[in-house]
Amino acid sequence: MLKNLFKKSKEQAIYAPLNGEIVPLEEVPDPVFNQKMMGEGIAIIPSEGKLLSPIDGKVVQIPETKHAIGLATNDGTEILIHVGLETVSLKGEGFELKVAAGDTVTKGQPLMEINLDYIKQHASSIITPIIITNSNERKLTFTEEKQSVASETVIMNVTA
Repeated sequence: MLKNLFKKSKEQAIYAPLNGEIVPLEEVPDPVFNQKMMGEGIAIIPSEGKLLSPIDGKVVQIPETKHAIGLATNDGTEILIHVGLETVSLKGEGFELKVAAGDTVTKGQPLMEINLDYIKQHASSIITPIIITNSNERKLTFTEEKQSVASETVIMNVTA
């Protein structure tokens, strides 16, 4: 019990995985995200299609449809990057993976190339939620910045 009382909290910076406009999760036009059913987070409206790793960690999961990537930091923070809305229906079209599940990644490493024009034409939105799926076990603070530079802008800090 006392050990937990004096356990030092670790803060993990989560960097922007994309260049673009930062928006609160509440503004994502999808109830799964704006009602935080998958967890707390933030979103980016990408200005270009290079998705970079926001952390040092591991690729945990990539669905066959390539529209999302699950990552985990070394301290166990779980991150879901969901590219666009209604993109599961694209069946992988418009996404070119640079990593595979199980890969170790470093901040700034390319994860995926996204054909934003294709996504804009065939999905409901390019807005990309970045969710901490185990946010109920973490304390999050969000940036006040309105624009993100991939691998440079800290979009949120997570304390375990």
